[in-house]
Amino acid sequence: MTTDGRAVPPMQAGEQATLDGWLDFYRATLVGKCTGPGDDLVRAAPLPPSSLTLLGLVRHLAAVERNWFRIVLAGEEVPPLFHPDPETGHDGGFELDGAGLAEALALWEDEVRRARAARAAAGPDGVGSLAGRPVSVRWIVVHMIGEYARHCGHADLIREQLDGRAGV
Repeated sequence: MTTDGRAVPPMQAGEQATLDGWLDFYRATLVGKCTGPGDDLVRAAPLPPSSLTLLGLVRHLAAVERNWFRIVLAGEEVPPLFHPDPETGHDGGFELDGAGLAEALALWEDEVRRARAARAAAGPDGVGSLAGRPVSVRWIVVHMIGEYARHCGHADLIREQLDGRAGV
């Protein structure tokens, strides 16, 4: 365990446990970076010209969990979490509506729970489909680790600008 309560990914384990451990580590890192400052601050975009917010990152990663694990890996036919912007077609959740952090975290937690179930059902050799092409569960999990690592870095910069807190 880290000093902040996150589980350290296993240092000597099989491939599946190692990959899942790192993904869960970054999931916990996101929550640590985004909780605490309050609804007003999680909606703030303190790094102009970027419009990134902590709330937008949580919403975005809920949508990413849904897309990669439920739609691509498990083949579920579920609608996107957020409506596409008519100009850009982007539906990544970065745009804010009236929802607060508690609602966004509950949505994210539900998508993570469902993602874990899809991952478990797929097993270590599962294969999904992306635009008609096969994609392995390994590829998806490694992609998700990269997605979380990148966005946890964004969250770290945003959080430091908001209240001086760096790291987790």
